[in-house]
Amino acid sequence: MKKTWETKPFGDVCEIIGGSQPPKSNFIFEPKEGYIRLVQVRDYKTDKYITYIPIEKARKFCTKTDIMIGRYGPPIFGIFRGLEGAYNVALMKALPNEDLLDKEFFYWFLKTDELVKFVEKSSKRAAGQDGVRKEVLYTYPTPVPPLPEQKRIVAILDQTFAAIDKAKAIAEQNLINAKELFESYLQNVFKNKGEDWEEIPLGKLCKLTRGHNPPKSKFISEPKDGYVRFYQIRDGWSDNYKVYVPNSPQLHKVKPSDMLMVAYRHIGRVFRGVTGAFNVALCKISNTSREKLDDDFLFYMIPTDIIKGELMKRSERSLIPSMSVNHLKEIIIPLPPIKEQKYIVQKLDALSIETQKLESIYQQKIEDLEELKKSVLEKAFKGELRSPEGAASVNDGCSPSTKSISSSLSKKSISSSPSKVSTPGECSPSEEHATGADSSSKASTLDDGYKPIEKGHNV
Repeated sequence: MKKTWETKPFGDVCEIIGGSQPPKSNFIFEPKEGYIRLVQVRDYKTDKYITYIPIEKARKFCTKTDIMIGRYGPPIFGIFRGLEGAYNVALMKALPNEDLLDKEFFYWFLKTDELVKFVEKSSKRAAGQDGVRKEVLYTYPTPVPPLPEQKRIVAILDQTFAAIDKAKAIAEQNLINAKELFESYLQNVFKNKGEDWEEIPLGKLCKLTRGHNPPKSKFISEPKDGYVRFYQIRDGWSDNYKVYVPNSPQLHKVKPSDMLMVAYRHIGRVFRGVTGAFNVALCKISNTSREKLDDDFLFYMIPTDIIKGELMKRSERSLIPSMSVNHLKEIIIPLPPIKEQKYIVQKLDALSIETQKLESIYQQKIEDLEELKKSVLEKAFKGELRSPEGAASVNDGCSPSTKSISSSLSKKSISSSPSKVSTPGECSPSEEHATGADSSSKASTLDDGYKPIEKGHNV
């Protein structure tokens, strides 16, 4: 913090007002005369759960410009604004003394990493729910520079964060485009059939089996003699929730050469390479005709319209999508000669690797931009933030363009040419860089290097 700045305890410059919790019996979910919106933490992320309460039951109110603090996690101490109504007990309203603090300056101060970590550490409790402890927060040293200095800092932050947000939005869109480009190409591969392709029901090529659910009372979380790994939907993409069950004849077993397809809710997601047993929400697909059907070719086909799309059509009227084995058996799949299948797989593997590289680049850019924001805020509240004219540039996330994949597609055509796949728009030279804060140490990390993605077992 700048030595010439005055500092005061948080509680001397800001009042925190907690919310109130009306009974759930008063909740309605459509607007109605005499009712007011009940603002909850989740409402700052989505409009899916808008709730209203009788206005006479409301006790604490907020406007769109009020600074709101999330009292409980996760994450603790989220800083929000932009909604109007009555607010519940999981939110607190921050009222800075505007004779001492510019409201925008204080809003950005609340987002500083040092303050957030202080609150998180002081919020942990041995018993009960972790939450912001107002009496501890009130002790935190708060910078109070002269108001003109505060407004100068806010102006720089607004300009800098606008540039960072623009760069982040471009990187996020490029991340989406990279994924969609491969998916679109994958769909076209199976739709553009060659003249020598056959059409065969999946049930004539594979054995299909739904899983079995042992009692949850038998579950344990550590490996043990006489137990086997038990796979559920979430285990296809994470090992964070491993479960083991007693080995028994009733279990339905899976081996690495089998595929496990999600048969409930997220129909068509697929993984493989595992050993153990599996539950009823998964369907095992065992290739019994490898002389006609390549495993990898089928693995790529499952999440496309050919299989997943057909299953979803049958279940689209259901509240929760699910599939039947009989329906899966009946689905007709296009089948080129085995040599052509292997060629297609080879090209899809190469394109998948290129796509993953791009996804990794853009994901890293997004993370770097978030870190850059933290760095800028740290400098701002240490009095080290200089004018934007001397700031480091912020890469906007446009490089490298996913046109590199588009180029690869045209060079590596498979069977009949797929229909044209749109690629992200190229950046004009004027858009190549956006002005950012003077934080060269962070900005220098925003290059085009990528961290390789480990090869997973899902498409």
